[in-house]
Amino acid sequence: MQLREYQQEAIDKLKFTANGLLELQGNKTIVFEAPTGSGKTVMMAEFLKEFVEDREDDRTFSFVWTAPRKLHTQSKEKLEQYYFDTKALRCSNFEDLSDKEIGENEILFLNWESINKADNIYIRENESDFNLSHIISNTVDRGRIIILIIDESHFGASTETSLGLIQMLQPKIAIDVSATPEIQRDEHVKVYREKVIAEGMIKKQIALNPGFKNIIQQQRSGEFEIASSAAETTNDLVIKIAVQKRQELQAALKAIRSNVNPLVLIQLPDRRQGVEDIQDEVVQILKDKHSVTTANGKLAVYLSEDKSNLENITKNESEVEVMIFKQAIALGWDCPRASILVLFRDWKSITFSIQTVGRILRMPELRHYDNDELNTGIVYTNLSDISIQEDIAGSYLTINFSKRKPIYNNISLRSVHSKRFREETRLSPQFIIDFLAAAKELNLAQRINTNVEEIRAALITDGIIINPDKQFEHLSGNKDLFEEHSGETVQVTQTEKEVQIRFDLFIRDSLTPFAPEKRSIGRVKDSIYRFLQHEFPTMFEYGGVNGQMVVLSPKNQQAFIDVINRAKEIYLENVSRGKKEVVTDEGWEVPNSINFNNNYTLRNVKLSILEPFFEANGTSGPEKDFLAYLESRSDEIEWWFKNGQRDGTYFAVPYTENNLEQPFYVDWIIKFKNGRIGLFDTKEGITAKDAKEKAEGLAKYIKEENAKGKNLFGGIVIRKDNSWKVNEQSVYYYNEHDLSNWKFL
Repeated sequence: MQLREYQQEAIDKLKFTANGLLELQGNKTIVFEAPTGSGKTVMMAEFLKEFVEDREDDRTFSFVWTAPRKLHTQSKEKLEQYYFDTKALRCSNFEDLSDKEIGENEILFLNWESINKADNIYIRENESDFNLSHIISNTVDRGRIIILIIDESHFGASTETSLGLIQMLQPKIAIDVSATPEIQRDEHVKVYREKVIAEGMIKKQIALNPGFKNIIQQQRSGEFEIASSAAETTNDLVIKIAVQKRQELQAALKAIRSNVNPLVLIQLPDRRQGVEDIQDEVVQILKDKHSVTTANGKLAVYLSEDKSNLENITKNESEVEVMIFKQAIALGWDCPRASILVLFRDWKSITFSIQTVGRILRMPELRHYDNDELNTGIVYTNLSDISIQEDIAGSYLTINFSKRKPIYNNISLRSVHSKRFREETRLSPQFIIDFLAAAKELNLAQRINTNVEEIRAALITDGIIINPDKQFEHLSGNKDLFEEHSGETVQVTQTEKEVQIRFDLFIRDSLTPFAPEKRSIGRVKDSIYRFLQHEFPTMFEYGGVNGQMVVLSPKNQQAFIDVINRAKEIYLENVSRGKKEVVTDEGWEVPNSINFNNNYTLRNVKLSILEPFFEANGTSGPEKDFLAYLESRSDEIEWWFKNGQRDGTYFAVPYTENNLEQPFYVDWIIKFKNGRIGLFDTKEGITAKDAKEKAEGLAKYIKEENAKGKNLFGGIVIRKDNSWKVNEQSVYYYNEHDLSNWKFL
């Protein structure tokens, strides 16, 4: 493959930097920053090849290549192809390794999300010693230097994740590869976007809804009230313009004798309960109005439950014109002929994934054309605003896994948790009565304007994104203020169908904390329809679009939100009255394993009974300080468990407040080497002052359990003058100026 000038420059700089770091003591890290579409994998492949071949010393190397999701598999396939002729390096999966080591000039490919899990087969101890720690140890014992590549390091990989990998593998050099690195390391090698564009590798810019303003204004030949259900929806409009633009680009490419067939990508929103799924509508529009179907080979589908016409889709001359997908192809999927991206989301705005927009950045023939429209990626969307962020799917797809250590012996504690009642998670017919009461209490009939003739939606028009790797919160119309991104909005009247969908979404979004299931959504709708019919009997038909427009009017929305929220308060008071019930679990144990999402961060600790330990990102200062204190007492403490606050999974003692028995989830359960078990809850300031009922409930629990033969102690703990003090009194009293009844811990 003929390398571009900027690629060879980056490879040379990586070699120079890495060789320089080999001469220094300790582990070092290089950040390799290169824009989406610049050929990061190719540059890394060539760098590794030249790094092992162009040596003036006798050092030997083994490599570990880690990546998220299934990207490590795609990277392995690309590198195997790259090294097919030269056999410069060998690419291996874990199962391919021989002699329980990584060979000389061998690359071990791993998924870094999975090796972060303590129970992973690569990590787990086994009789044959075939696990990662032994393999790394054996490799180092053979005298080889380990180099770690963390590919797409920004994708769901926090600083601690990268540090955790480095700590686990102990490479001499780690290379963080990313378009948007989050942290500075020992060295930084950067490929500049301008050079990648100058070489014709990627498009010059992304255009958002180009020309929408003119198109929509032309359609407004006469003012009308609400568009009929037969009128063109914004979904119709967006798809029509995208298909027309694809035909224009195809004609322009044919004019210069190119065989590239431009591809439209349509990203569908995920299914949401209570909201009409858009997939069938999109497929129907493509079939009925544009003759694009899977049957005639012009439509491809890339969904988990349906994959069609994908065999040759990445080839420039493929006959597929449109592909619909959800999140599945956001990472690591390349199809350079993809030129247009259509985004459908649930009204208002979207967090626009850097990874998704990267799918339309590449140039299909690795060169720019004289016609600049062919050098522009185009996004069409039915939204008024977008932001570009990292691909946030990782925050709920990446699961961190902790497992209880084998040293654990059962402690069998009596624990309690609240029983949940069905009516507390979904709405019963009682809600309709409560809504009407709330509407009367808040004077809803007098607060709203019923003269609503149309609902308009704002659409982005003529937006420009120069640097899609750079994050931003909102498009701005002020180009002087925000040089790289700009855009305006234009108003479009919604059809009856769009008003219905928008109304469904409004109801769905107003349901928290109740589950957005169909029955609960229906209760809120019934409440609103009955209110309108009762207060304005001649104006609104039950379930009619006119009533929905009154709710959605910007002048009225807040009034309806207030009444819905007040109705939920009344409802919870009514259904919970006399129904609070605390359930006892006689033999609670520390959970055998717990999953944590990316709202938790890996912490390097020794005494946690769960391994590895993940700390909640919002952990308070006193809790962090108390953890450090516990870690410093390893001579006395066998293990500690940081408790959570969820049903029967975690430990709670009963306490009484406002004549109701409730569960108190104490912060810490600590097993001491002398056999005692400590139950502690960290407080400070006002939280210590307000802890009376909980503290007395904990003291009573400890007394009762010790009478049965347990060996418990504990209470509320606070930090005072760099010491920790605990209150174990049966009658709790807190005065920050008088802690005479508190003991030193």
